[in-house]
Amino acid sequence: MECIYPDGAALLAPIAGLSDLPMRMACRKFGCKYAFTEMIDAGSLVFGNPKTMYLAKRGEQEDFLGVQLVGSDPETLIKAVEIVNRHHFDVLDFNLGRPAPKVAKKTEGISFALKRPDEAVKAVELLVKHSKIPVTVKTRIHSETDPELTVAFCKRLEETGVHALTLHGRIMKTFYSGPVFYNVIRAVRESLHIPVIANGGGLTPETCAPLLTETGCTRLMIARGALGNPWIFRELAGGEPPTLKEFAVQLESHIRDMIDYYGYDLGFRVSRKTVLEYLRGRGFPAPLRASVSTLAGWNTFETFMIGVRQGPTDRYWEFLEKYPEQLERKLKP
Repeated sequence: MECIYPDGAALLAPIAGLSDLPMRMACRKFGCKYAFTEMIDAGSLVFGNPKTMYLAKRGEQEDFLGVQLVGSDPETLIKAVEIVNRHHFDVLDFNLGRPAPKVAKKTEGISFALKRPDEAVKAVELLVKHSKIPVTVKTRIHSETDPELTVAFCKRLEETGVHALTLHGRIMKTFYSGPVFYNVIRAVRESLHIPVIANGGGLTPETCAPLLTETGCTRLMIARGALGNPWIFRELAGGEPPTLKEFAVQLESHIRDMIDYYGYDLGFRVSRKTVLEYLRGRGFPAPLRASVSTLAGWNTFETFMIGVRQGPTDRYWEFLEKYPEQLERKLKP
C-alpha cells in the first residue's frame, strides 16, 4: 500500500472554523507540507451549500491538500465522495473523532464510532470503495484504562483498506484537556500495519517530543499548537521561534490574506479570533489584546500593529529569560 506520509511528517489538522486557506498558507511558509481543509459536513456538501464548497477551495501553491468529511448516512457519504472525486485532493480523511456536541448530537464523529461502531466501519468501507484517492481516518481512544477497546476498533478500520489512521489520545468527554494516554496510542501503533499518526497535546516542540517517543509513532498531527503559531513547524524541524519583527510581519501578512479571502468587512470580523491566537501567551499588554474586538478596517488595524511592534511587557521578557521551558509561545529576543 502506498505510504502517504514519510517518517517525521508533521501534519496540520483539519480545524473547524480555523484551518482555512490563509491559515494553511501561513503554516506552509514555515515548513508545513501536509494540510487539510476544514472539516466538511457530507450533507452540506451534497446539498450544495456554497459556503461548504468555499471551505474546500485549494490554493494554487498547495502541493498537498487533504479533505476531511464528517457524516453517518451511507447514501449521503457516497454522494459526497463522488463530489470529492471531481476535485483535486490528495487524501480523503473521515472524521470519527470530533467530540463537539453539535456533531455528537447527529451521532457523527467519535459519537458515531462509540455508539454505532458497526455502521461506522461500514461507512469507512463505502468511502474506500468509492473514493479515487487514498482514504484515511481520524479518531479518538475509546478508554483510558483498557487499550484493547481502541485496538479492536482500529483493527477493524485497518481492514477496510484505509491508508493511515490518526489517533487522538483522549476520550470523548475530556475534549482537548487533561492527559494524553500515550500507552493507548502505542498499543494501537504496535497492532496495526498502516501508519498511525499521533495526535493530542502537541502544543509546543517540548510537548510534541513525548507524543512521539512515548507512543513510538514517527508521524504526528498538530491542531491547536498551530493556531497563531505557524512557526511550530519550523521549530519541530530544529528551527527557532520568531523574533518580534518576524512575528509582526507574519501577523500582518496573515490578516491581509484573510481580507483578500473573505472580503473586507467579513474578513476583519473573522480575523479577530486569529489575531487573538497570535497574541495568546506572548505577553502582550491587556489593553492591546482588548482592542482586538474593535478591529474593523485598515485604520484601526494599522494603529493596532503599532502596539504589536512595541512588543510584550518587560515581565514577559524577564520570565522568558528565567523560565523558557514554561512558556508555550516564545519570541526570540
